[in-house]
Amino acid sequence: MHKLGRGSRDKVQQFMAITGASEKVALQALKASDWHLEGSFDYFYSQPQISVTNSRHLEDLYSRYKERDADMIMVEGTSQLCNDLLVDPQDVVMLVISWHMKAATMCEFTRQEFIDGLQSIGVDSIEKLREKLPSLRAEIKDDNKFREIYNFAFAWAREKGQKSLPLETAIGMWRLLFAERHWPLIDHWCQFLQVRHNKAISRDTWSQLLEFVKEMGCRQVSRSKQPRMS
Repeated sequence: MHKLGRGSRDKVQQFMAITGASEKVALQALKASDWHLEGSFDYFYSQPQISVTNSRHLEDLYSRYKERDADMIMVEGTSQLCNDLLVDPQDVVMLVISWHMKAATMCEFTRQEFIDGLQSIGVDSIEKLREKLPSLRAEIKDDNKFREIYNFAFAWAREKGQKSLPLETAIGMWRLLFAERHWPLIDHWCQFLQVRHNKAISRDTWSQLLEFVKEMGCRQVSRSKQPRMS
């Protein structure tokens, strides 16, 4: 908050103290109300997506999963999170959650990624997040969100310091993503890669496949609409 004037900083602090909201939410509400404190409360409580989260609950939740000696959630904490959510770590919903958190690395969450991500989903407890799982999983079926999740997955699954995805990792991610989209050629594609390609997958290849799948889908729809000759 060092860029704000003293009066604005005081309003942010008052807003956070009264509502229990995070600094990010406080700034959002105050900016939306042109920095009128009373108006910011009206905005806050009229927005269920942000008003249901409590910063103290989120901090407690983050502390439950973070490493003892590091300010980060890592593999062990992520595994415990999956156990609490009653989902397999390889469930596609964990990819969707990671997308909401804008996580930079698979099975790792910084404090900001974790807390901001849960705020964007609109939950502040495991119970609430568990209730959201069906709707989060369904986001894969939305074309626009699928494209964003698909593009996010490449960097998320990539090993630190690497520009490409190991072949087996890419195949695993493709199977995970397209299992929900029911692309009929996924097995043929993966077999081709293993037999003929047998090397890491670049971002260009990753992106081009989605365009290919989209084009194939458009062609199938077009053919299905063509009138049959009697």
